[in-house]
Amino acid sequence: MQLTYVFSDLTTGIKRNVSMVVSLILTIAVSLSLFALGLLVRAQVDKIEESLGSRLQVIVFLCNETSTAPTCISGGVSDEQRKEISTELKDSRYVDDFRLQDQDEAYAKFQEIYVSDDKTKQRAYNEVEAEDLKESYWITLKDPRDYEKVGSLVQGLQGVDSVQDLRDVLNPVYRALNVVQVGSLIFAAVLLLAAIFQVANTIRLAAFARRREIGIMRLVGASSLYIQLPFLLESALAALVGIGLAVIVVAGLMGLVVYGSLRGKFPIFEWVGWSDAYVIMGWIALLGLALALLPTLLMTRKYLKV
Repeated sequence: MQLTYVFSDLTTGIKRNVSMVVSLILTIAVSLSLFALGLLVRAQVDKIEESLGSRLQVIVFLCNETSTAPTCISGGVSDEQRKEISTELKDSRYVDDFRLQDQDEAYAKFQEIYVSDDKTKQRAYNEVEAEDLKESYWITLKDPRDYEKVGSLVQGLQGVDSVQDLRDVLNPVYRALNVVQVGSLIFAAVLLLAAIFQVANTIRLAAFARRREIGIMRLVGASSLYIQLPFLLESALAALVGIGLAVIVVAGLMGLVVYGSLRGKFPIFEWVGWSDAYVIMGWIALLGLALALLPTLLMTRKYLKV
């Protein structure tokens, strides 16, 4: 196979269709960037659920030495009070499952979540000790609508400081993140479809511009792969440049937005990290190549009739 001709034909094809190739690159870059944003948001939702629990959970905070609730007049929760609370939860028909998070586990989570680049804030976080935090029961309900029934069941028990439904905290966050995720994926899907049509149109125009050379190659017995290769390389090159731009966008989001702003301002959540970003970059690379090469293979078989 004469690769010199293949690369010469590739260069000629790009020069003839510069505007189409640039448009294809930008379409692929924008669509992959939006797709990556949707995946980042999905990963962030998973991080929040992992850190704070699912929206079906209710948290029962137990008394510690600083609690001021009427049910905490004896100070920190006693073993007897803890046993009584556990028995009530175990016997409740509304509770699917529950677990006790002790002060050491709560402190470990606190240290993981509350990290700040602000030295003053970090010093304040470092002042907190395990004894300052409250033990808690994390309860999964059989039906989330039964929150009030479980709340009334344990709210008045001695040793219970407060009851919190995570839906009150997380639902506004989930709604906002879901809007961003769905919106970005819808726009990405539209642009990915536009990219597929643009690949097809680019191949059609390129095949028409090179119809004489293609006819000669058919006459001299050139193989199908030999005729298709310049078109495949052209699509692959456009895809690689588009993927590179999308990767730069993802890296910018991580460096400037997540690490540069959100982590410091909102340390209550565990945020997506570079490991999540690298996985997403790998997925958009595979998608970008498939987006360019698969339509090219189909279109070249149609327009070149090889």
